[in-house]
Amino acid sequence: MQPQKNGFNFMLLLPIVGGLVIAGALVCAAAFAIWAFAFYEPGGRAARPSPTPTFEVVRFNDADAGQQVASADPVDSVPAEQPEPAEPVVEQPEPAEAAAEAPPTEEASPVEEAAPANTETNQEAAAPAVAPVINTAPVTMSSPDYGMQVFLYWQSEIADRDLKLVEDAGFRWVKQEFPWREIEPVQKGGFDWEKTDRIMDQIDAHNLKVIARLGVQPPWAGGGFPEIGPPDNLQDFADFITAVATRYKGRVDAYQIWNEPNLSREWGNRPPNAAEYTEMLKVAYEAIKAVDPYPIVISAGMAPTTRNDDVARPDTYYIQEMYDAGAAPYFDALGAHGPGYASEPEKDPAEIAQTPGLANPGDFKAENNVPEELRRVYGFRHVEDVREIMVKNNDADKQVVLLEFGWTIDPRPDSPYKWHAVSSEQQAQYFVRAYQYAKANWQPWIGIMSLIYVADPTWTMQDEQTYWSIVYPTYPELTAAPAYYALKEMPK
Repeated sequence: MQPQKNGFNFMLLLPIVGGLVIAGALVCAAAFAIWAFAFYEPGGRAARPSPTPTFEVVRFNDADAGQQVASADPVDSVPAEQPEPAEPVVEQPEPAEAAAEAPPTEEASPVEEAAPANTETNQEAAAPAVAPVINTAPVTMSSPDYGMQVFLYWQSEIADRDLKLVEDAGFRWVKQEFPWREIEPVQKGGFDWEKTDRIMDQIDAHNLKVIARLGVQPPWAGGGFPEIGPPDNLQDFADFITAVATRYKGRVDAYQIWNEPNLSREWGNRPPNAAEYTEMLKVAYEAIKAVDPYPIVISAGMAPTTRNDDVARPDTYYIQEMYDAGAAPYFDALGAHGPGYASEPEKDPAEIAQTPGLANPGDFKAENNVPEELRRVYGFRHVEDVREIMVKNNDADKQVVLLEFGWTIDPRPDSPYKWHAVSSEQQAQYFVRAYQYAKANWQPWIGIMSLIYVADPTWTMQDEQTYWSIVYPTYPELTAAPAYYALKEMPK
């Protein structure tokens, strides 16, 4: 075919186009090599970069309750002023509500596992390369010793982050629930150890000690399921505990037996019964010690309450009834709860009991008939009342473990906790001063002081538990209250 006259000869472009194609290929190859080096892992899996956590301090106020307001104020700028008494509640509670509100009780995690936010991180956290530390002598506690309550069960990457926060703060203990209804969920003997194995490996990897809280029965055990209650047959509980103690022999440092049995909601919606709980404590203690003599067995922490009826029993009354039922040989340390409510930790409980702004205003109404001695429960130093019961029962050689204590900053106008909410700055001060007070006044009988909470990642800003926390449920961002930083800087 003859070329057209006066046309363009395309053959002249071939060398130019070819050169451009080769140059483009070289550029693409170089870019791919850079990407592979930076973002590709051996084995053919692209590494997903993890978000970098950022520290924030969160304040709350009435105008934006339920929303997070960030501030960068350092902890050492927290003022040292004393708290002002909480404003009286305008609407007084009805007689049936005239009890001390116990801090929120975390429930067993849902059966469905929350999806992990980062699969690669989850896989790596599930198998830390560390040999477990095996106890070969009785576990001991410092006076005081430092602990935080954590929620490690469902999301391993968040668990690893939270354990590092505890470790970085210089605390030695974590308290973690080992929920019976999740470990042996469907039938007796049908154990699922996957999550507790991972939890124990992560705790060991961070060189921390653990209080394992045992309770919340599965459906097959009865006890009023889905409510929390003692099993129909205590031997089922003993067998479960034997299995836990056998699997984690030498690794679990302490066991807490049940939680707040002085409340009907924790006792199958039946009237609280200290003699029944003492029997549970006995079978649990004997089951643990038959397998592993070294961990500390701690009795349940009791809810602080001024109610004395079929719904709730005051902690001091209940503990004395435990002693009367013969509980003394069946725990190594006495569990207690010590929320501070509206008062600073040093405040004398006798003064609190006489001050409506520092105790539930409903407890001062004549028709509620709340004795002044029970209103002492609204102070952190109410722990001293619990200790006095031990002394009177010739059990002073044992230590007290403060299984829960703290202050809420709950700003929500309709919250039943708002009457004793403190500011975030006060919360930070009070936590530090609580440890300092215990160190100066409670040695040698105070053991672990486990604060609440490093928040459960499933909580939201609508959950009252969140406002007791020192680290908030905002993963992958790290959002912490001033209290976390104050405790981190506190001499241990």
